[in-house]
Amino acid sequence: MSNHPSTLGTFSLSLAVKDLQASIAFYEKLGFTRYAGDGEHMLIMRNGAVVIGLFQGMFERNLLTFNPGWDVDCNTVPGFTDVRRILADLKAKGLEPTMVTVPKEQGPASFVVIDPDGNPVLIDQHV
Repeated sequence: MSNHPSTLGTFSLSLAVKDLQASIAFYEKLGFTRYAGDGEHMLIMRNGAVVIGLFQGMFERNLLTFNPGWDVDCNTVPGFTDVRRILADLKAKGLEPTMVTVPKEQGPASFVVIDPDGNPVLIDQHV
């Protein structure tokens, strides 16, 4: 366990939306632009450095999302803290994840922890 906080990576808010097209139209009016995604089930949108994900039928609740290894432009950050290390550090601090997907010893993996108010926090590494 490290005495230093883990670097969680780029932050975004993942919204569980009921109507993806209506949500896209709304956030475009707020100045967000389409960045990534299929536009049928999910879309990542940006307004400057602010990133939101719109997800229809994929999550039950909104999520706070962190992407270890990525900067705001989805470029790989050298020397980032791997999601497995973050998971081990948090477990050592007494947090228990509600969902863990760690298919290999390196590369993409994710887990979810729940804050005291019931908000899910997704740590989702893509690299």
